[in-house]
Amino acid sequence: MSTNLSQKQIGQRIAELRKMKGLSQEELSKSVRISRPSLTQIENGNRNVDIMELQRLSIILGFSLDEFMSKNFTGVRDIINTEEKKSKKNEERISVPTLQLNKFKNVVLYILERCAGKPNVGETVLYKLLYFSDFNYYELYEEHLTGARYRKLPYGPVPQKIDVIINQMIDEAQLKRVKTEYLGYSQTRYLPLEKPDLTELRASEKEIIDRVIEQMSDWSASAISNYSHKDIPWLASKEGEEIYYELAFYRDSPFSVRNYGSEIEEP
Repeated sequence: MSTNLSQKQIGQRIAELRKMKGLSQEELSKSVRISRPSLTQIENGNRNVDIMELQRLSIILGFSLDEFMSKNFTGVRDIINTEEKKSKKNEERISVPTLQLNKFKNVVLYILERCAGKPNVGETVLYKLLYFSDFNYYELYEEHLTGARYRKLPYGPVPQKIDVIINQMIDEAQLKRVKTEYLGYSQTRYLPLEKPDLTELRASEKEIIDRVIEQMSDWSASAISNYSHKDIPWLASKEGEEIYYELAFYRDSPFSVRNYGSEIEEP
């Protein structure tokens, strides 16, 4: 990707794309979560746009970062044509995920079956293992694994309605909640009381979950939280708001599932 474009060139391209989309500056600035004066400065070439802002713009305006930043980019029409060809797939990508409750519960049970005996696996680690399983699967297959939606909270991504789901699983005698102490800190842990129904999981889904478990389940709560804070979906999201799955397509090594291997290390 070329990075030799001037601020003015970048601003002009953003302004053209916004107009082609039929969006006002007010509408686009709200979607990208920046102020309207900031967007005006960007479009006028008076303010630099950082990588996270550019990634959010690419999602809203539907452009490829490589094409946008290329010196060979000949005009907005190239991007619009590419977008039209991919419109159906893009609609699927930005569709609201639908939680598959039974599958989600079985993923929780499967992770706990493999990891509940590890003293570091409390709520924080469990939530991050769920997050990376869901987002890694989506990045690789462009389909939702559990359909769970995640929110950006101070200690990292957390599945929405997780407390309700966990309490339901406890009521149904699928889980047991225990309070322990680990490394001098109080910890909430969950013990599985029944085996997961693996018929709920495809081989490809189980493989992704297994990879996440093998790579991260020995990390401490602080280590896995810090690691999640460096992931593009987290970085490009606003505190307290939903983390969108399509942001996984902008990951770089070592987060991208397309780059799994020796590059990933414990933080």
